[in-house]
Amino acid sequence: MRSQLTLFPEDAAREAALALDGPHAALLVQRGDELGAFTRNHARLYEARVHLYTSAGVTDGRGAFGYRSCVRPEDDDRAVEALGV
Repeated sequence: MRSQLTLFPEDAAREAALALDGPHAALLVQRGDELGAFTRNHARLYEARVHLYTSAGVTDGRGAFGYRSCVRPEDDDRAVEALGV
């Protein structure tokens, strides 16, 4: 009986009188839309023993994609290092 939404920016959520929980760390990865980009990034995170608990991807249909992945707080530094951010 619960849903989780990721809202950017949080000011909009407050203006809509939504109850907020967090903040929660997330990685936003934006790259070209080449085949395999999504899986290569996930493989890097897996190899670094980073545990994702949610991930969602999007494409703009014009050659770019992005996705948001949430990681456990103890995995933040390893995730950033694994992706070379």
